Amino acid sequence: MSEQTASTTGADGPTTGATARGEQTRQLILDTAMRLFRERGYARTTMRAIAQEAGVAVGNAYYYFGSKEHLIQEFYAGTQHEHRAAAAPTLARERDFAARLAGVLHAGVDVLTPYHSFAATFFKTAAEPTSPLSPFSSESSEPREASIALFREVLEGSTARVDAELRPALPELLWLAYMGVVLYWVHDRSPGQVKTRQLIDGAVPLVDRLVGLSRLRVLRPVTRQVLTLIYTLRH
Repeated sequence: MSEQTASTTGADGPTTGATARGEQTRQLILDTAMRLFRERGYARTTMRAIAQEAGVAVGNAYYYFGSKEHLIQEFYAGTQHEHRAAAAPTLARERDFAARLAGVLHAGVDVLTPYHSFAATFFKTAAEPTSPLSPFSSESSEPREASIALFREVLEGSTARVDAELRPALPELLWLAYMGVVLYWVHDRSPGQVKTRQLIDGAVPLVDRLVGLSRLRVLRPVTRQVLTLIYTLRH
């Protein structure tokens, strides 16, 4: 039987053998690509090299991933899933806004740490405004929205009291702050990127204080200016 149609029946009901094999092949190609990106850099790694290293035909590699960009989008989705899982204990335990935010930011760095050696060379491509690999591109919209949703969970599960006008936009602002942390992490050459950890620990109390102050009447004009800027940039 062909890989597309072969099936078996297991204890939990019908399963498709081809689907399982296909997922294994897909994961093998992705894992191989990530390893080669770390070892050789993104620009110097070709789909042919990925296929050869994974032991699959080039056409098979393209069947699962139409290009290197598709591999990176899969990487984005995977790391976002890992980020949410790594942050889950903090979000389940903490109600204080600062503690929740710090936990999520540190969890993000934890997930990214194995890719630090490859991040700098990859960032040269992702930083191009027209690159589909940019976290701001339309191609990256799904993992971007998932990440913003995680920061929305940080806010909504907390006891923070936020200005009513600011609250809907705050998760996106927190995601932008996270992008700033990631950018700093990419260029952080301190042992274990300890300076990035220090940046998080120093910045979170400031963010927490600003969020609290947003409710003061005297700061509402500033809040509206920030929201207007976000709207302008988005549209």
